Order: sequence, then structure tokens, then C-alpha cells
Amino acid sequence: MTKNEADSVKRPAVAIVGGGFSGAGVAYHLVKAMPDKLPRIIVFEPRREIGRGLAYDTEDPAHRINVPAARMSLLPDLPEDFLDWVVENDAVADDREALWLNGNLFPQRRLFGAYVAARLRPVVLSGAVEHRKAIVTNVSSGSDGWLITDSNDEDTQADFLVIATSHPAPSAPRSLSAALDGHPRFVADSTRPGALDIIRPDDRVLIVGNGLTSADIAASLTRSGHHGPMTSISRRGLRSRGHPPCPQEPFGDFLSAPAASAAALLRNVRKAIAQAAEIGESWHAVIDQVRSNGNEIWRNLPVAERCRIVRHLRPYWDVHRFRVAPQVEAVLESAIAEGRLEVLAASVAGVKVDGDAIDVLLRRRNGERVEKRFDAVAVTTGPSHGGILESQQWLHALNQSGYLQLDPTGLGIACNESSEAVGKDGLSNPSLLISGPLARGTFGELMGLPQVTDHAVFVAAELVRKLNMFR
Repeated sequence: MTKNEADSVKRPAVAIVGGGFSGAGVAYHLVKAMPDKLPRIIVFEPRREIGRGLAYDTEDPAHRINVPAARMSLLPDLPEDFLDWVVENDAVADDREALWLNGNLFPQRRLFGAYVAARLRPVVLSGAVEHRKAIVTNVSSGSDGWLITDSNDEDTQADFLVIATSHPAPSAPRSLSAALDGHPRFVADSTRPGALDIIRPDDRVLIVGNGLTSADIAASLTRSGHHGPMTSISRRGLRSRGHPPCPQEPFGDFLSAPAASAAALLRNVRKAIAQAAEIGESWHAVIDQVRSNGNEIWRNLPVAERCRIVRHLRPYWDVHRFRVAPQVEAVLESAIAEGRLEVLAASVAGVKVDGDAIDVLLRRRNGERVEKRFDAVAVTTGPSHGGILESQQWLHALNQSGYLQLDPTGLGIACNESSEAVGKDGLSNPSLLISGPLARGTFGELMGLPQVTDHAVFVAAELVRKLNMFR
């Protein structure tokens, strides 16, 4: 064994499963925090580079970041780092649509993935971070820590394990999946690259879901030349809102007398929106304040009230919180005005297949039932949060072994306020951490990129503390 190999064996090892933004952020900030006592850091990510993940590994030009570039960064202390990178690399020179009328920049999503990958590239090339281009197939715990087996049939021993995987794929309504299994134009998972290629230009398309992914589909189909009618449905018929015409500062006080219930929080938000209107500000400023205070607001709510918010208020929060990029919003508004897109408050009551045609019985929110014929169906209902522990075999194994359980809110994996996984026995595991949106049941607002960045820094700091004790 060489000296370098011996040093590698002696160093404690941190394995990060998932090399999207969350996992990349933890690895990057761990390297920056421990330059002189660097542990071995292994990131399991099958994609060609660390940092792109599911969200930013797309070549579809219709897919854009849905917040201004000036608010996206891997570095909390440099909030305009991505914007600076775009300018330095002249990255939107061939994208005339990127700059919106109000001066904000909304580049294609692939560019943010390229930016994160560029920031990670030096630490990968230096060997500070090992990029294991493989899928994790099994994880087990023993006296020597965590044993990770991957799709290359390699075993890796680690002292600390960080779960930074993406959300599970959407879950199609049972009536749809049962009737359309094997249909040539049933898109059960629209996040897969090329998933929409099976839809023909004049197809009548049913989009199940009205969130950001639904908007992406409508924009992508329009850009590719699709001119057939589209119907987008969700139970409440709520559609992702757009950005304000001009930038606004966050508005409202939600911390001096924090709400202790879902009803009280809703009252506070409505009151703040009314106050904002009196000074000429829109609801956007209030929602931005709620988002920035999200961790503290969430922490003050009992678990039962958190569950109540998820059950009753989450759909309304999502459409105001997750705003559509103005370029995409313009496509949607045009499609609606031209009669190519209708947005309905409805659910699927029944499905029949007649050759290649798909007859769907829709139940309107007012109880009315209407049957419509489609040629293609795309599911955009959002991640199947409740199925996260069944979405991958190794997560299922950790759940069966008692190391992982669902968070009681149903938003992800149970963890404590140190982001340590909480097992079925109710005890936290100091060597098993959850990073990113899968920890949102405990930390609240963990879907916006600034909050995910902050959480990656937090998890890295927790690892530094543990590693210093470990030594």
C-alpha cells in the first residue's frame, strides 16, 4: 500500500448519495470548510457531472429557471454568483428571450446546472471530491459504519452517509395508470428526457396537474410546433402565478408574534397582504417574506398544525410560492387566449381506450361530469412524496431496517433539527443525515434554491462538527 493509499484509509469518509444541487452543495461547502483536515468525500451521481441533477440536466430551451438569476447562487455570501458567471461566460448571448422586460434575467435551466458543475469541477479534478458515476443499489450499517454498494458492483465504506436524492417520480392517478399502461402516448413521467417526443403536433393532450411542470409541458409543446388543443386539470384548477412587474422587498412581520396554528398563520398572511396593498405592494412581497422566514415559522408550529397546512393550504401556497418564469407565462397566456389551452378544476373519474383514442370522464369541481377525447395524456402531479422510501431499493432497505421513516407531514424523510435521520425507534442517527427538500418536513421551506443552499451549508457545518469530534 502506498503512503497516499494509507492516508486515504485513515481519513474518515463521507458518502453523499445524490449529486444534484443539494448533494453538490454539501460536498462543495464541506471542502471549503475543511481545507486542512479534509475527509474523504464520495458523491454518488450517475450523471456526467456533479451539480446538474434532475432539475438542471435538461436541454429543452423552453425550460427556464423560474426566479431571476440574481437570486440563484451556490454561495450564500455571494447571492449574484450565478449572474456573474453568466456575464463572465456570455452564457445567454444566443438567447434573446432570457432578458425580461423588467431587466431580470431568466436563463434556460441547463445554464444553472452548468454553473454549479463549473464550481464543483475544480474540487473534483483535484481529488478533494470523488465523483462515483454510479447508482446506489444497497446500503447497510455495521460496526465499521455504512457499506454502500453501487451499480458498478463496488463497495464503499463510509463513516457518514448523507441522503441528498431527488424527489420520487410523479405518481399517476390509479384510474389512469391502470387503463393506459402500454398506451403509445401515455407520459407517466414527464421529467424523463425526451418524454414528450411521442406527442404529435395535432394531438389533443390532457395534462394532469397545473403546477410548474404542467407549464413547462405546455411551453415545450408549443415551442416544438404542437398546435393541437391542450386541457390542463387539477382538483382546484389553481395555476402557478407569475412574478410582479417590478422587484419588491419582502413585506410583513411573521416572527415577533409567531403563529401557533395553520388558521392563525393564514390570518397573518391575509392581514399582511391587505397592509401591503395599502402602500402599493402586491401579495408577492408578503409571500417572499413568509418564504424567507419559513424555517422559523415552521419551527413554531406543532406537528399537527404542520400536517393541517400540508393537507389544506399547500396547494394555495404552491401556486403563489412557485412562480412561473415570465417567458413561460407569456406562452400560457397566449395559448389560453387563442383557445389552445383550457385550465379546469377537475379530476379523472374514468378512462376508456378506443383504439389509440383516450376517452376521459372528468369530474368538475361543481360535481358536473363531462367526457372528453384525447390522443395523449401527460402526468405532472408532482413528486410522490409518500413513496420516497419505496422509490429506490436502498432507501426501502434502510426503512425496513428501521433507520429511516417518513416524516409525519408526508413531505419527506423524518429528521431532527440537526438534519439527522430519525429511525422507527424515534431516535436520531448522528452518522446519517438528510440534505435538501427531503428534510422539509422538519425545516419547512426547503424548495426554493436560496433555502436549499442555506441547508447545504448547514449540513456541511454539522458534518464539520461531527468530523472534528470523530478525530
